[in-house]
Amino acid sequence: MEQNNGTEVTEFILLGFAGQHKTWHVLFIVFLVIYVLTLVGNIGMILLIKIDSSLHTPMYFFLQNLAFVDLCYTSAITPKMLQNFVGTEQSISFIGCVVQLLVYGAFVTSDCYILAAMAVDRYVAICNPLRYPTVMSQRVCIQLLVGSYIMGFLNASVNVSLIFSLNFCKSNKINHFFCDAPPILALSCSSISVSIILTAFVGFNLMFTVSVVFFSYMFILAAILKISSAAGRKKAFSTCASHLTAVTIFYGTLSYMYLCHCTTESQEQEKMSSVFYGVMIPMLNPLIYSLRNQDVKEALKGVGKKCF
Repeated sequence: MEQNNGTEVTEFILLGFAGQHKTWHVLFIVFLVIYVLTLVGNIGMILLIKIDSSLHTPMYFFLQNLAFVDLCYTSAITPKMLQNFVGTEQSISFIGCVVQLLVYGAFVTSDCYILAAMAVDRYVAICNPLRYPTVMSQRVCIQLLVGSYIMGFLNASVNVSLIFSLNFCKSNKINHFFCDAPPILALSCSSISVSIILTAFVGFNLMFTVSVVFFSYMFILAAILKISSAAGRKKAFSTCASHLTAVTIFYGTLSYMYLCHCTTESQEQEKMSSVFYGVMIPMLNPLIYSLRNQDVKEALKGVGKKCF
């Protein structure tokens, strides 16, 4: 990859946030605390589901992997961001940028498909409870999970191979705090057709998983409304409330990212959105699933009694 002066691009400069040099110490402490809470929350969720036999069900199987995926994609960007806050140079090597985008893109896409698989799980549990053990067997759950990871790494591989086959003729300064696709594409002077292909490929994954979640919950809502008792409706809805909350936050932020226009002001807003779904959501998910889920609360109480 070459710039317009014919020199090969060997590194990129991450510009980070506007004015971060004035408040770097505050930003470093805030994001360090968030990252530590993310590690503790997600690792704790993984271990809790593993050691508590009452949580060995399809829903918590997917939740365990959701925690793992959240942990992986936030770890792809947060440590480098923290390093850039305290370092004198905000550079990242060319290979480092490729690896960061590949890992981040793969696990974010896998996150979308796992959330869709969890929506299907809730649909079967509420709309076809008698067939639930058969339909959502261990084999089916593993196939859905493997498919999620395959689609994640396939999407990321296509994105990365297309993006880094471009010529960067404008600059090597990325107006972001990590190597994300839109700000990297902004540096290229290559054909716009690559951007169209990338948008179509990413859009397919996003729209497909959103559609699965949407139609699953339409059927779930219809089934809940048919329940005669208010207590029955409340109990049925409570089983998917945590997942619905996490889905709304995650896809809401992603939708904003793809719908906003690329102006100077919106680039700063995009950074804030990236912070939310790349750093904040992995921290919030364990809280959402623990505070709004009775099974997780009981499991936490059980583990607490054994430990103390």
